[in-house]
Amino acid sequence: MRGFRAAVVTFPGSNCDRDMAVAIEQVCGGTVHRVWHGDAELPAGLDFIALPGGFSYGDYLRSGAMAARSPIMRAVVDAANRGVTVLGVCNGFQVLTEAGLLPGALMRNAGIRFVCREVGLTVETSQSLFTAGYAAGQRVTFPVAHHDGNYFADAATLDRLEAEGRVAFRYAEPVNGSARDIAGVLNAQGNVLGMMPHPERRIEPAHGGTDGRALLKSVVGALVGA
Repeated sequence: MRGFRAAVVTFPGSNCDRDMAVAIEQVCGGTVHRVWHGDAELPAGLDFIALPGGFSYGDYLRSGAMAARSPIMRAVVDAANRGVTVLGVCNGFQVLTEAGLLPGALMRNAGIRFVCREVGLTVETSQSLFTAGYAAGQRVTFPVAHHDGNYFADAATLDRLEAEGRVAFRYAEPVNGSARDIAGVLNAQGNVLGMMPHPERRIEPAHGGTDGRALLKSVVGALVGA
């Protein structure tokens, strides 16, 4: 079995990049490269790229809008289009939508309040490399911490996401006003996932639960096992 090679991108204002790197190392093993937003190239031979949570560029303009224009994102977009697996969490989800890798947009939370708490999620599909370790309909708990997590897309896009099984996670109860309580979506090819809740904060029992381990284990199992 070959080694697992991952990269975590850091933008100015990222604050979950180390958390993500440590989680990947603990669950997946292998090499985790730390990549700066100003780099023009990614390390060769990557299996997995993670865009972490935080407040890139201070959330100026729109959350994720400036980070999506960072030099490294050209390489991330190219890698995703080649089939490399990409996970964006919280601010990383915002960056993925702003970069055009996922449909829709993340707007201000309903009520214009920062939400920071644990939330229940329903796993909407087990037919993806990110969610194969869960059962469809399974209830899991992850933390959220965001001000701009209100997922929006037009009705036709939402219908297409539902019909194609591209809603990965749904809030078990309203959290931020997201359309149809969507918490995470996949791209059409299934190799890119964006989600607002933080699986990397549910890796060890000391975190209050281990529901996030299955997501990372699913990724490494699908990529290295293949």
